[in-house]
Amino acid sequence: MTSSNRLRTGLGNLFVYLVLIVFGFIMLFPFLVMLFTSFKYVEDTFSFPPRLLPREQITVEVAGYEEPLPLYFVDIDGEQEEFALIERSVRVGYFADPGNLEETVLLEMDQVTPAGGDEDPQVVTVGGEEYELYDVTMDGQSMTLALVDRTALGRFADPNDLERTVLQNVRLSEPVSQLTLTFENYLEVVDLHAMDRSLTNTALVTIGVLSGQLATSVLGGYAFARLRFPGRDKLFVFYLGTIMIPFVVLITPLYQIMVSVGWVDHLASLIIPWIFTAYGTFLMRQFFLSIPKEIEEAAVIDGATRFQILWRIFLPASGPALAALGTITFLYAWNSFFWPLVVINSGNEANRVLTLALSVLGGRAADSPNLVLAGATIAVLPPVIIYIFGQRFFVESAATSGLKG
Repeated sequence: MTSSNRLRTGLGNLFVYLVLIVFGFIMLFPFLVMLFTSFKYVEDTFSFPPRLLPREQITVEVAGYEEPLPLYFVDIDGEQEEFALIERSVRVGYFADPGNLEETVLLEMDQVTPAGGDEDPQVVTVGGEEYELYDVTMDGQSMTLALVDRTALGRFADPNDLERTVLQNVRLSEPVSQLTLTFENYLEVVDLHAMDRSLTNTALVTIGVLSGQLATSVLGGYAFARLRFPGRDKLFVFYLGTIMIPFVVLITPLYQIMVSVGWVDHLASLIIPWIFTAYGTFLMRQFFLSIPKEIEEAAVIDGATRFQILWRIFLPASGPALAALGTITFLYAWNSFFWPLVVINSGNEANRVLTLALSVLGGRAADSPNLVLAGATIAVLPPVIIYIFGQRFFVESAATSGLKG
């Protein structure tokens, strides 16, 4: 390969990696927003412009004030200084000479009085619009000015010299802040919103469904792969065809069964109906078919029973298939929402799972996105970790599950 070809190949690979990095960051960005927002204070979640990393506003003790005051950057003669917010809402107005409304002066409404008094205020019409007139004293001179506009600003003062004050829009002011992580959000979600109980219930349901599906899939897959009995292939096709039945068709009869056996509002209704899976049986059957029959025949000659063959030969060799099935089952059981919503009362904290708890939390803490995303992080992290460790087996099994029939 010539140097020019190597150069083109290297540039091509570099371009591919850059594209993958960009799209990878785009895919990860919502997760990063969720994670970092879960560590923010509620005020920081509504900051403008939005910030990815969590920051805490710095406060300062000021003489004469019981509580610490927040610090903001203010512009003093073109330089940024740190001033404390001593008054959040000061009524101010923009006043101008009625003959020249373009040049305005900012004054506090408490420092001016209506011309003509409060009962009979005077107005002036300029350009077809009426403006209220106020008596103003500036530089020792009294004058009458028109009120062009009014608003509310914050009063900021130098913490070391409270006589130095500035009026400035609070919402548009940049707070003095520092990077911080607020773990109290997780404690509040767990303690006040019963997320710990929901997490325990979800873990129990997931373990129950996972154990049940692995057991039934292994036994069913081995039976369909190795045992010969009348109607085996037709029964397998019929069982496999149940995958095509939409879940919405099964909701009503399944719920009626839960009512008849008394499992409504119980965790058993989230476990027992889901320990049988046609997909898991199909996956294990396909994997067992790939194991040479000679190994099984040799074990039979040595006097091994069917259970011993399954336990000592097939199971140790089926690690990738079991890991793939376990990953899929874990993700489904952990993130299941619709069926728990149907069969478990959302107000039943004793048997509520994480998905229902997050739904309730989203309503109760609608004004606190940091708490909602803290709960979402608790729910998301376990399946993400499981998938990261199990994705290799999942990809390998998905690529080889249909090679033999």
